[in-house]
Amino acid sequence: MKPKKTLSNIEVPAYVESFETELTPPGEYPFKRGVYSNMYRGRLWTMRQYSGFSTAKDTNNRFHMLLDKGQTGLSVAFDLPTQMGIDSDDPFAMGEVGKVGVAIDTIEDMKILFDEIDLSKVSTSMTINAPAMTLLAMYIVAGEENGVDPSMLKGTIQNDILKEYIARGTYIYPPKPSMRLITDIFEYCANHLPKFNTISISGYHIREAGSTAVQELAFTLANAREYVRAALSKGLDIDNFGKRISFFFNAHNDFFEEISKYRAARNMWSKMMKDEFGAKDAKSMMLRFHTQTAGSTLTAQQPDNNIVRVTLQALAAVLGGTQSLHTNSYDEALALPTEKSVSIALRTQQIIAHESGVPNSADPLGGSHYVEWLTSELETKAWELIKEIEEIGVIEAISRGVIQTKIHNSAYEHERLVEKKERILVGVNEFIENETEIPELLRVSDLIIKNQIEFLKSVKNKRDDTEVERILEEIGRIAKTEENLFPMVIDAIRARATLGEINAALKEVFGAYKPTFTL
Repeated sequence: MKPKKTLSNIEVPAYVESFETELTPPGEYPFKRGVYSNMYRGRLWTMRQYSGFSTAKDTNNRFHMLLDKGQTGLSVAFDLPTQMGIDSDDPFAMGEVGKVGVAIDTIEDMKILFDEIDLSKVSTSMTINAPAMTLLAMYIVAGEENGVDPSMLKGTIQNDILKEYIARGTYIYPPKPSMRLITDIFEYCANHLPKFNTISISGYHIREAGSTAVQELAFTLANAREYVRAALSKGLDIDNFGKRISFFFNAHNDFFEEISKYRAARNMWSKMMKDEFGAKDAKSMMLRFHTQTAGSTLTAQQPDNNIVRVTLQALAAVLGGTQSLHTNSYDEALALPTEKSVSIALRTQQIIAHESGVPNSADPLGGSHYVEWLTSELETKAWELIKEIEEIGVIEAISRGVIQTKIHNSAYEHERLVEKKERILVGVNEFIENETEIPELLRVSDLIIKNQIEFLKSVKNKRDDTEVERILEEIGRIAKTEENLFPMVIDAIRARATLGEINAALKEVFGAYKPTFTL
């Protein structure tokens, strides 16, 4: 019989007879068993459904529908032009406006996006990276113009540029100025947005690109270490900005490996923050994370099967102690989710929360010989990989394509095993049906491009162009200094400068990133 292995190629014994490990209670350092003593007994995880398509109005309608169905936090998906820092009327935006997320060009779009939603009460996650400062500035001004003080705003901005160079590709500037923008956000928010998580360091996209669980864990924490070093080099206090660092992990198919991955991540991060960076505040050592079920595991074949996959992945995230969760919709291998499919995805979380009994005990798998052994194995292998990357340097390893190559090799190995049927994907390489019923799909009209551009023009026609030009010139001047850019970007948003105009001003100083390696 061939040995049984996890998706990270860890050989699994038939059973673990005994595994001794130190177990402190949940809510205590090193937080392996969870960051809070009662976990979900006191408060359930935040239920988010990652949403965004078409115009701000269409997405606002989806937000209200989900909130009415019991969603407890918002999660914004931006379209590709917005993620790349360009406006909807840019020639490079053609064909992409509103297609994989919502189009946001100005503060007026942002205000429509959150129309009749109280930003002092809802927690909002925004998946935006290279232009993160500009989008967060829009969120601040949207709250401000609706009477919400920035100190009341709650949520998370992804703001994780290193994984863009590694796995996703929506970068704008080179690494050095990109890191400067991130630390400027850390500094500003520490003083003005005390309830807002200033970064969500993402292993999710690394995993979606084809990494193993070990690589997801190692590369995410290596990136996190680089952000902490950058902030410390700017003179920021570890116990000031450290409390607002959060993480974003994937929930993949290998049930126990995923649960063990989250436990290992908490253990590793707490020790890194305490022993390496000298954090004193326990909140700075807590690895708090959002989880999304694995989009890359969804299949176009027999799409109803995806409901089962998502359920198992969501259950692993809850058993692993997540603070926030998005469950993918069964039709996402084919299109953006419909109201029906996204409702089923939300109900999946609610059934786990209210019918399964799983949330009744903090870390119910703690002390399991197998789970503790696997947690230790993942941690050991992840530290080995981190050490290998550290010897090169994270940014240098990215620039040379070292990390990218490791991920690509893992992705290739997975596809090889699927082709040989050494990994079974139900409905794909085994248990195949000749015909698959295609569900009703959401289709985004091409008319939104015309409507979005007309709305953008109307905003520009009503503003003071002279004031906008003055502020953009000031942004360019500050970009050449070490002064914090965030206050001036907020002023630009108040003046109705566009996303594209602000990022063009920065690009003129910072330049554009172009990869120099070949795989």
